[in-house]
Amino acid sequence: MPTRTNLQLARIFGIRIGVSASWFFVLFFLIYWLSHSYFPELLAGSQTTDYFVAVAGALGYFASLILHELGHALAARRAGIGIVGIDLWFFGGLSQMRREPQTAGEELKVAAAGPAVTLALFGLCVGAAAILTTTGSFTDVALPRQGFKTTPALALLGWLGFINAMLFVFNVVPAFPLDGGRIARALIWWRTGDRNRATVATGRSGQAFGMLVGAAGLWSFASGGSSLGLLTMLLGFFLYQAAGAAVVQGALGRRIKDLTVADIMDREPVTIPAAFTLLDAQEQFFLRYRWPWFAVVDPAQHFLGVVRQQRVEHEIAAGRPALAVVDVLELDMPVRIGEEAPLETLLGAEGIGRLGAMVAVDSDGVLRGVVTLAQVRQALAPARAT
Repeated sequence: MPTRTNLQLARIFGIRIGVSASWFFVLFFLIYWLSHSYFPELLAGSQTTDYFVAVAGALGYFASLILHELGHALAARRAGIGIVGIDLWFFGGLSQMRREPQTAGEELKVAAAGPAVTLALFGLCVGAAAILTTTGSFTDVALPRQGFKTTPALALLGWLGFINAMLFVFNVVPAFPLDGGRIARALIWWRTGDRNRATVATGRSGQAFGMLVGAAGLWSFASGGSSLGLLTMLLGFFLYQAAGAAVVQGALGRRIKDLTVADIMDREPVTIPAAFTLLDAQEQFFLRYRWPWFAVVDPAQHFLGVVRQQRVEHEIAAGRPALAVVDVLELDMPVRIGEEAPLETLLGAEGIGRLGAMVAVDSDGVLRGVVTLAQVRQALAPARAT
């Protein structure tokens, strides 16, 4: 899966767009295939024309993926879900959210937004092609046939319309982790009131679909030894693995559905008073406990934010050891969670995996405890054993 160490391409609506190394492989492969196999069937021009239209087609494909993922991201943001970023990788795109949807309605809106954007893009391509074309139909330029030639603009529109149609059809299959699987999970969740049951059901369908895709790839490879068959087998394996993880998550969620953060957290955590200087924090906390960050509280134990060892060391080295820790707080770190939040919510939180711990607070913002990844693992051990 893509990670936040990926190369950042841009920011759109404040959302980071990144790519993994595998994206470059797909980009160059797609340009090669389009310029040698797809567009030469449609264009009567030179190889240079084929190449430039192929580059535009490949970039248009990835632009379509970004717009698809932006649909998810903006719908999630509208629902109050923070967005880490969007990453493009070998098999498409992924919107990374700071938390999972908390209701079936949120799930449905976020899951359906991506396919809705893709369907709209397909409609735009068909409409634009209908305006520009004088002979032939849209299928003629979307599915090249022997002897049919067209202009570069129509060939590009045909390709983008075709690929968005395929993306839409593939994504609405009701199999997790595809968008269709998430839509199905939302509907089952709404109907039964049981999110975990819905996750298991759509995960099972995802496993079946992954096996079907893998079998199709194996048949293709065995018939002609094509590289497309190998890629299809790899896609099937990825789908099966992701769906299997969802099945495990759903089954585990059913076992721990009555546990909350308060049930497993450390109720006497080590915190740093806001009035402490950076030098005091360094000597009494960071050098003593060797932790990368600590929660900072005011005299009434309200959680104010997090202070990191790296920032403390930087400020001390810069000649500011007397600076109060409250002046160097990290306010955007995703470490805060309600003490009454279900343990399942904690498992889906970004902070527990990325930072190793989270701060539990009550409704007034008072720090009540800290829950670490080790405590989570210990709490899950009995559930896994049953």
